[in-house]
Amino acid sequence: MMNALESASTRPYLIRALYEWCSDNGFTPYIAVRADETVQVPREYVQNGEIVLNVSPDATSSLAIGNEFIEFKARFGGVPREIMVPVDRVLAIYARENGQGMAFPVAAPEGTQNAPVDDGQAPGAVGAAAPTPGARSGIQLVQIPDGGDDDGVDPPPPASRKKPALKRIK
Repeated sequence: MMNALESASTRPYLIRALYEWCSDNGFTPYIAVRADETVQVPREYVQNGEIVLNVSPDATSSLAIGNEFIEFKARFGGVPREIMVPVDRVLAIYARENGQGMAFPVAAPEGTQNAPVDDGQAPGAVGAAAPTPGARSGIQLVQIPDGGDDDGVDPPPPASRKKPALKRIK
């Protein structure tokens, strides 16, 4: 019999639920990922150690959201790539169209201690400055361009006609 400390993480279940919610409501599900050495993504699209991936059925094939990994195939700049993201490296999952979703805490790199963030908001709430418990930075909504090319990642936002997205701040 497992106790609370030995039970499976709720993160993959929440990711699957929010992915399904986005799909059921016609939204485009995006995941923000901490891109460290355990993540298999195109490194040329990583900015500040993070990458945002479009995981919609139109942008991916063979998507599998398992308890340990999120795996799929996607095109980046027209080149097919195999993507593999450990579930514990997912920072957030949200709908591109309205920014609704959930942010997750990310384990600190070994040998570092991070002070918890307390800005009065509920942990994991996605909004103007949702905290990431156990980390020094939070998630903030920023604008992304309308009409991305659905190749799995969006380019940096232009100066006009923007939509909300998540951006990690320090």
